[in-house]
Amino acid sequence: MQRRKFLTLIGGGVVLAAGGASAFVATRTPTEALAPWDAAGAAQYDDPRLHALSYAVLAPNPHNRQPWKVKLRGAEAFELYFDTDRQLPHTDPFDRQLTIGLGCFLELMEMAANSVGFAVATELFPAGHDPAALDRRPVAHVTFSGAATSADPLFAYALQRRSTKQPYDTTRPVPRDVLQRAMSAVRIAQAGGSTEAELTQYLRDLTEQALLIEIETPHTYKESVDLFRIGKAEVNANPDGISFSGPMFESLRLAGVLSRETVTDPSSVAYRGGIDAVTTNCRTSMGHIWLVTETNTRLDQIAVGRDWLRLNLATTREGLGLHPMSQALQEYPEMAALYADAHRRLAPDGGTVQMLGRIGYGPTVPASPRWPIEAKLVSD
Repeated sequence: MQRRKFLTLIGGGVVLAAGGASAFVATRTPTEALAPWDAAGAAQYDDPRLHALSYAVLAPNPHNRQPWKVKLRGAEAFELYFDTDRQLPHTDPFDRQLTIGLGCFLELMEMAANSVGFAVATELFPAGHDPAALDRRPVAHVTFSGAATSADPLFAYALQRRSTKQPYDTTRPVPRDVLQRAMSAVRIAQAGGSTEAELTQYLRDLTEQALLIEIETPHTYKESVDLFRIGKAEVNANPDGISFSGPMFESLRLAGVLSRETVTDPSSVAYRGGIDAVTTNCRTSMGHIWLVTETNTRLDQIAVGRDWLRLNLATTREGLGLHPMSQALQEYPEMAALYADAHRRLAPDGGTVQMLGRIGYGPTVPASPRWPIEAKLVSD
């Protein structure tokens, strides 16, 4: 939420805390929840697997669920598992988007391993998988070796990567060559992208309508609200889900404007401000990027995750903001009409549109909270 949004809320009746309370809110950065960004690759990781995994936990993933669990195997291998407690049954009923997040994790892990001279061999779903839902079988078995390898140039942007969920500068168009350079990072999926005015406006409207459907459908919106972390204490205690931290949100919390109750009340300032914020994001999109696969298997979804991570790093390299806006691609009944419309427009020759994101030049945004890799290690 920008300062303009906050001033709008003040106009609606919010009074900022004064004196000691103001000093209190000024110190509300959730430093514990952000510590994994500083710990990535730190000297304490003598084990190359932990070095690589300390980066992998920073990968983008839906609703910041961080749905990964890791079992170390022997001295050179690990198994990646899906945390079945982190499913999104209403907005991601087949775990497709969460599988894409696991693909992001694997790609960033491999980049980090390569950066210190380790090659990795990855066997996906060694015990099989269910196309209807992920389960407790391993997602991947990964083996490290000291074989000569080189760092991917994109890895240099791993710690700068963000999902820029803010309005973009509508006076600054995205040059076509910049878009093409970013898209060239995609290796497996079919990448599409456009900054053309008519298609940009169509996708602005599509993404706005999809967000409103998700918010106005009680069970899908509640799925998000249940994952809200409001204020420093909640974010540090649970550095996953959708975080609202920093002086602005802390002030709203203290004033009683921002709570789980107010964000579900359509008559409240918090609800109306939230609608305004997300629709403004859609309306300031300066172009879009999407990824399509011919089929929609678990292997396709992992591959898309790998490419989405690469696309995130490539847009970071180009100074572009990238914000996933895949609500119209979600497979639940209330979204069916927009799902079909998006596929007619973005995949006219068939296939599955797996990811859609808005691009543009936006402000610098803080990192998202993360659990450290140590919290994600499990034993038999």
